[in-house]
Amino acid sequence: MPHASAPFRLELAGQSIELLPERALWWEAGGTLFVADLHLGKAAAFRALGQPVPHGTTSENLQRLDALIARHRPRELVVLGDFLHDAPGRTTHVLASLSDWRERHAALRCVVVRGNHDSRAGDPPAELGIQIVDEPHLTGPFAACHHPRAHATHFVLAGHLHPVCRLQGRGRDSLRMPCFVQEAHRMVLPAFGEFTGGCPVEAAAGRRFFGIGGDAVWPLPH
Repeated sequence: MPHASAPFRLELAGQSIELLPERALWWEAGGTLFVADLHLGKAAAFRALGQPVPHGTTSENLQRLDALIARHRPRELVVLGDFLHDAPGRTTHVLASLSDWRERHAALRCVVVRGNHDSRAGDPPAELGIQIVDEPHLTGPFAACHHPRAHATHFVLAGHLHPVCRLQGRGRDSLRMPCFVQEAHRMVLPAFGEFTGGCPVEAAAGRRFFGIGGDAVWPLPH
């Protein structure tokens, strides 16, 4: 039998939230699911340049969203930037897949905070009924942003960095994994998209890492 996923629960801005191993953040009291950096259409954009990259990543990403929505039944999905990757990735197939996904979740309020890639890709088609906003987008005690930044009154949830961390074992053994990164007034989410890569984030005073391995999230030693 498959193992049940093991989120990590903690308090942010006086709210109980869950860091999910599917690389998302669930705020139950607000009925809101947060994800960052889907980069839909990225593989298609690379194929347009003649790069031999795999097909199907957009459908896989949307199917993973389907599973999260089915499990948590959110009222709202907030995407912390880079929903679409680039203009060449807006292919007929990518937009059709996105349209089919939106039809499956027509009652779900969907908000996209513009990221740097969204500025190049352009907003999703208006008929999808997705609200497009600039950062910061305030919801409850949280400021939904793409870029990790400070906010005077709200706790920041952001993306952009695609954070990964490295665990060091004996000798030269090491393990690289996506992670959530928490600081005093912000949390950076790992990239949700499968075809995104990652950027190592260095340890620093007051910085906490929550690693994702398999079906679990757990706090890493300082």
